[in-house]
Amino acid sequence: MTTRTLVVAGHGMVGHRLAGEILENDREGRWRVVVLGEEPRPAYDRVALSSLLGGATPDDLTLAGPGAPDDGRLLLRPGTTMTGADRPTRTVTCHDGTEIGYDALVLATGSRPFVPPAPGHDLPGCFVYRTVEDIAAIRAAAVPGREAVVVGGGLLGLEAANGLRLLGMRPHVVERAPWLMAQQIDEGGGRVLARAIERLGVGVHCSSALHAVGAGTDGRAGRVELADGTVLDAALVVFAAGVRPRDELAAPLGLERGERGGFLVDQWCRTADEHIWAIGECAAVRGRCHGLVAPGFRMAETVARQLTGGAPEPFTGADTSAKLKVLGVEVAGFGDAHARSPGAIEYVRDDRRAGTYAKVVLAADGRTLLGGVLAGDTRAYPALRALTARELPASPDELLAGAAGEA
Repeated sequence: MTTRTLVVAGHGMVGHRLAGEILENDREGRWRVVVLGEEPRPAYDRVALSSLLGGATPDDLTLAGPGAPDDGRLLLRPGTTMTGADRPTRTVTCHDGTEIGYDALVLATGSRPFVPPAPGHDLPGCFVYRTVEDIAAIRAAAVPGREAVVVGGGLLGLEAANGLRLLGMRPHVVERAPWLMAQQIDEGGGRVLARAIERLGVGVHCSSALHAVGAGTDGRAGRVELADGTVLDAALVVFAAGVRPRDELAAPLGLERGERGGFLVDQWCRTADEHIWAIGECAAVRGRCHGLVAPGFRMAETVARQLTGGAPEPFTGADTSAKLKVLGVEVAGFGDAHARSPGAIEYVRDDRRAGTYAKVVLAADGRTLLGGVLAGDTRAYPALRALTARELPASPDELLAGAAGEA
């Protein structure tokens, strides 16, 4: 039996999942897996990155290795960056000049943090929030008692703000959207979240655009200027304003990009080259990138089944439903949380005294549940999510009250 070589470019959570799926399902030993990881350490739980600001160590985040430790089918190469490939000869080139032949190549290069190109964005004291090394640098630069600014009011930005708060700093969050976590929840939920975290001492500045980062007398970041003229003191600035796909290999490989970036792939995660796939945040599936780990895992499983002779299922999209606890505040969004479906009807319970908010979105028939948002109290989430796309067995008010009471 001829052993074939799979090269995986990227050893993040999704590349790691792919290697594990291949080794688990390749029972006949047809594949040798070579994983190229740009970071100097093996794959780790990037979702739990903020725990490093609360006392966890990098070892606590390390993911269990795929396969047995002595599995000769797997070669991990941390600190190795893929720089190009020759498609006719199916050979990958690495930054150190190494060349590796492949029968299949999977691009799992992930994404890079987006840093708004405002003046001063590259001053000392400005950081991104992506890797173990980034978090270590933020910890080292933190000054208890001083103010800090986080640019980005999504989940990652709020986690960064909480981490800075735990380090003794007084953080502000700057968000361009009209409310926090605008991708997951609506304006009402965002209002509940903002009020709750403001009570913890976190400043919230929504509908605010970064204008510039100004230097202090020491040449380091010392203040943040917003487009409306607001000036915030900042001994430290963290950019957590989203990510962009790492697709710089598209040009040297002659691969097409999606309209908004990412390696363009079909629903099977295949590029136009039958020997090359892309998965995770760098993949533009039918033109759309997905910036969450769960869709990346599904893509990894789809590709692994194709390579190991299983029965693959196409990647047709991602369930963006989420129940989260952000700075101690419970929030959840599911289905059509923003009521974008034609004829959608919104039913809202807003208890400002209790600090809770609940919304269900119904189809035009007034009976079929399409989605919803919960903030401050998410006990109804499991029951409501299970009913999505189904006819409600009771009125929205009865269902919300009943689900909360049973929890």
